[in-house]
Amino acid sequence: MTRRADLDRLEERSLFIRLETLRLSRIAGAGHYSGTFSAAELLASLFYYQLRLDPSQPAWPDRDRFVLSKGHAAIGLYPVLADLGYFDPSLLDDYTRLGSPFGDHPDMRKINGIDFSSGSLGHGLSIGVGMALGARVQGRDFRSYVMVGDGELAEGQVWEAIMSANHFRLGSLVCIVDRNRLGIDGSTEDVMTAEPIHDRFAAFGWDVVRIDGHDLQAIVAAFDRLESAPPDMPHVIIADTVKGKGVARMEGDVNWHVGNLNPEDYAAVEAELREGARR
Repeated sequence: MTRRADLDRLEERSLFIRLETLRLSRIAGAGHYSGTFSAAELLASLFYYQLRLDPSQPAWPDRDRFVLSKGHAAIGLYPVLADLGYFDPSLLDDYTRLGSPFGDHPDMRKINGIDFSSGSLGHGLSIGVGMALGARVQGRDFRSYVMVGDGELAEGQVWEAIMSANHFRLGSLVCIVDRNRLGIDGSTEDVMTAEPIHDRFAAFGWDVVRIDGHDLQAIVAAFDRLESAPPDMPHVIIADTVKGKGVARMEGDVNWHVGNLNPEDYAAVEAELREGARR
């Protein structure tokens, strides 16, 4: 996965995620722009490169599992699932409207391709631990991937899951930390110090890699590395990202955790995203 054409495809899908987030936010009247933009390259690489999936069989028992613990980024996940064929893309035209299955957070009971409902933050990694244990009991070789926001690391339940994953030697569990350094209340380091994240995971017995979460080559290399990583250690990819990546007014601004653009600004933001992708 080092061919330029392959990386170009992932870059194009990252732009697709950002543009669809913009479109769906306009339909809803507000959206979680910045935390989705920080994860765009990660989501693109997961779904268009890494995950073992079959959209024609959403309940295929040997599929890889994915838990979006930072569930407010579902606005960027839904378009990916539609693009892959889990459901008709036109269903997103009524995003968050009365009767739509697509809410601000994903619901596994209503949407094909969603492995677990998220909403109350801090639970996703525990779910991933359970999925990895389930794979072992069933004798299956699927991996369980969990994307967490760095703000979730302030939750005690997350650290119980981190400890449990090491105790049970869950080598099929992969945690991806979207390290954008901002939550709804401000800087993660002001709310509850997260660093040194690398050392903390390592101290709990995890195999740790830290990368630039917007560098597609680095993301793909981190996924490729899983094939040769210690098989009896849980794995974490700490991805340093920029909240609001791609839109200057949103980058690093806590006020854009959730918000809405003025109607006259949508075209300018779309043009900025497209221009940034061409550089």
